[in-house]
Amino acid sequence: MEIRELSISGSYEITPKQFGDDRGVFLEWYRFDKLAELVGHPLELKQANTSVSKKGVVRGIHFADVPPSQAKYVTCTRGAVIDFVIDIRVGSPTFGQWDKVLLDTTDRRAIYISEGLGHCFVALEDDSTVSYLCSETYNAPREHGINPLCKEVALEFPFPESELLLSPKDTDAPGLSEAKEQGLLPTLEAWQAFQNELNNKAGQ
Repeated sequence: MEIRELSISGSYEITPKQFGDDRGVFLEWYRFDKLAELVGHPLELKQANTSVSKKGVVRGIHFADVPPSQAKYVTCTRGAVIDFVIDIRVGSPTFGQWDKVLLDTTDRRAIYISEGLGHCFVALEDDSTVSYLCSETYNAPREHGINPLCKEVALEFPFPESELLLSPKDTDAPGLSEAKEQGLLPTLEAWQAFQNELNNKAGQ
């Protein structure tokens, strides 16, 4: 597989090598050792999620308190989505910026999003099925959101806003600056300290 770091530090695009014949296709969509070489520590799996979405559904922007937050390894097993990673770390040189990866059943890419980053995706087809490997279990009091339509973040969706389907929870979430003022966002310093802790633990 090929792993490419995205423009937001702590996030990576993973493109697997596919082996096809008249029976179908085989691929490795996750290799803990390959990822750990770049990240500095393995992804300790504690929960796996699957969501199925109609065309135009937007899920996110979601994040969790650091530490421990929740790192995610995400792929699409049916349909297609545009997956966004958003830098919400206060003090980061790319704060408020984002990058994206197309996840579909053609290239069968995955995206790794480290702890302390925002995550969002939009479904491009009906029944788009997304699976996540997570480093921590869901913890409601520590989970937060930013409105995916926040003009400051300015995610570029492939459909008009009137065609997007969002949950009330996501549309009621604060914008980026409001979330910062409320003290909801992680800091770059806290993120770096936690990454160092994980890396040191892996080296023991």
